[in-house]
Amino acid sequence: MNSTPMSADAPLVIGLVSISDRASSGVYQDEGIPSLLAWLRGAITSPAWREETRLIADEQPLIESTLRELVDERACQLVLTTGGTGPALRDVTPEATLAVADKVMPGFGEQMRQISLRFVPTAILSRQVAVIRGQCLIINLPGQPKAIRETLEGLKDAEGKPVVHGIFAAVPYCVDLIGGPYIETDEAVVKTFRPKSAIRSK
Repeated sequence: MNSTPMSADAPLVIGLVSISDRASSGVYQDEGIPSLLAWLRGAITSPAWREETRLIADEQPLIESTLRELVDERACQLVLTTGGTGPALRDVTPEATLAVADKVMPGFGEQMRQISLRFVPTAILSRQVAVIRGQCLIINLPGQPKAIRETLEGLKDAEGKPVVHGIFAAVPYCVDLIGGPYIETDEAVVKTFRPKSAIRSK
């Protein structure tokens, strides 16, 4: 693992990993990465961020090596995965994520299930986890584009006020705490929560 401290002013690099046997083999077109990119481009207002994308099969060694590559070699400060988090035999994304972890961040998975349970009772079957590896936050997201947006953004009422906060509200401050770049967001999409002492003046 790369142990060189990362500057808080370093350019933001986000890894996006779609995990699907059928999409990676060309049976159908991947929807995970396009959905993640569309949401992030609307939500993040920080200048000069870029993405590293990977489309891979549901193979635990491959998932683990991909996460290590994105963090240790590509210097991602945030990695978002989609797919492979259910109870099916081929769903091994959480196991692979935990295998490369230095710390586990259980609150992200708890909040994602809280959001999804408002729509479908089968959300209780989801096993998404979030971890820290080095100076990178890795989060498992659901596989469906609608669920990806809901878990990142949260739920709002008719006036646009948050009913349930999405997980991305906590992501920028978490990245701050592990020494990553300062991430700013469009409050109309998702409002970042930081203590006053951690907010930079513009």
